[in-house]
Amino acid sequence: MDAADLPDREAMEFDVVIVGAGPAGLAAAIRLKQINADLSVVVVEKGSEVGAHILSGAVIDPIGLDRLFPDWREDSDAPLKTPVTDDRFYLLGPAGALRLPNALMPPLMSNHGAYVGSLGNVCRWLAAKAEALGVEIYPGFAAAELLVDEASEVDSQADEAGESAGATKAGRIVGIATGDMGIGRDGEITDRFTRGMELRAKYTLFAEGARGQLSKQLIARYGLGEGREPQKFGLGLKELWTVPPEKHRPGLVQHSFGWPLDNATGGGSFLYHMEDNQVMVGFVVHLNYANPYLSPFEEFQRFKTHPLVRETLTGGKRISYGARAITEGGWQSVPKLVFPGGALIGCSAGFINVPRIKGSHNAVLSGILAAEETAAALAAGREHDVLAGYEAAWRGSDIGRDLWKVRNVKPLWSKLGTYAGIALGGLDMWLNTALGVSPFGTLKHGKGDHETLKPAAQSRRIDYPRPDNIVSFDRLSSVFLSNTNHEEDQPVHLKVADMALQKASEHDVYAGPSYRYCPAGVYEWVEKDGEAVYVINAQNCVHCKTCDIKDPNQNITWVAPEGGGGPNYPNM
Repeated sequence: MDAADLPDREAMEFDVVIVGAGPAGLAAAIRLKQINADLSVVVVEKGSEVGAHILSGAVIDPIGLDRLFPDWREDSDAPLKTPVTDDRFYLLGPAGALRLPNALMPPLMSNHGAYVGSLGNVCRWLAAKAEALGVEIYPGFAAAELLVDEASEVDSQADEAGESAGATKAGRIVGIATGDMGIGRDGEITDRFTRGMELRAKYTLFAEGARGQLSKQLIARYGLGEGREPQKFGLGLKELWTVPPEKHRPGLVQHSFGWPLDNATGGGSFLYHMEDNQVMVGFVVHLNYANPYLSPFEEFQRFKTHPLVRETLTGGKRISYGARAITEGGWQSVPKLVFPGGALIGCSAGFINVPRIKGSHNAVLSGILAAEETAAALAAGREHDVLAGYEAAWRGSDIGRDLWKVRNVKPLWSKLGTYAGIALGGLDMWLNTALGVSPFGTLKHGKGDHETLKPAAQSRRIDYPRPDNIVSFDRLSSVFLSNTNHEEDQPVHLKVADMALQKASEHDVYAGPSYRYCPAGVYEWVEKDGEAVYVINAQNCVHCKTCDIKDPNQNITWVAPEGGGGPNYPNM
């Protein structure tokens, strides 16, 4: 079916359109309305409800909420009720654990003053606050297309905003279009067809999270990554458990590294005790790993068999599972954040502090900062130009100060391995905190994560144990707990550009790593008539974006399926 055959979209006009109802997008919407209640602001969210696609640890630094709502703790409906009371760090071996003295940890690694809670529930609370201020929120609508005014001349207003001629030739962003619904798997219109809407705006803020579909297009279109290091990523996997009351310690925060990962493979793990006898257990694998036989999901299952973790979980019940890519590049990988007509905020920008395993505080702060710049531009009568003040301000803000101190931790870890990398990274954080300087300067990351796999012939096979169905489980039963669902009669949203290349490289050279790196059982190679055939079980997709990141040929592109599809995370 040709796009020219489709009916015209209806269009709506707003002052500001925000893509993504995560902490950054909702904070931006709230701050805009706090500044000027007359602004028209809309937030589109691809999840079936606000919070449905939100997945995070989470130990939440409240600095962003404090800035947005200084009296939030007095709200009886506030979602953060469990302050951190016990903060522990462990180095794990196969059967034991070494607790690291808190006194050795740089001050910024302390979690006291933070809260254990569900970031999804924080977003639901923020959405209620936003709607009370007059923000329109449209869940179940995926932002699928950039609306671009192809104007090519630089005007005086653009010059004053710091806009380059090259950027203007790429056009100005004037909004987004939501995806069409009711197109069948064969690409033909079905009887449930509904045309997407054009949401036009004077400025559009993109808060899609890590590796967002439109954010990725914007970075390429406007060259926002030029002069920056490649963005780095990790894959975070998480389960929510209820545990017996005698094993529950509200406010206990336990971070660990080491086993089951080897020294050459970066990653970490956590166990957080929140309210109501609930425990969050999670595992992060850095996606620059080299062995194509490694499975992040299986490593997570192994981690839970460690005595330090098994003891807490045994006798409990697993109630939810999910996975999500997270940005890890930090200071040196943050792209240019502005372009004609909009800006990147939150994890679309890459504001996670890797050693702290925290990003929601910076997401909220970036939403606030972008909103203030946007409101000032609108008050001055500007539109569709570059919000240069946001780009100029973030490195000198609390966000920049947070990321600057830890900028060398990830590259040291990648270059030197876990043990030496973490030791030198800790020293570097101490020096940056105490003296504001580092003997390393600012290190480079080097390769993108898709460039790090070794051929299977040069790699060690990993034999993972079968799940015991007590603390470890298989992939499909885990995906069931994510409440993932997609309309089956729709085009596959995981686009393989060249299937012959996938067979010749992904299969023949790397032994099919997508089967192992996908945490939801989406990809598999099956034999049919003596040939290896690539099967994509798109229905299982939890929207983690790992395939878009890790495929060695960048041959897989994740695009938004119909709005409302994907996981439906409760309390995650």
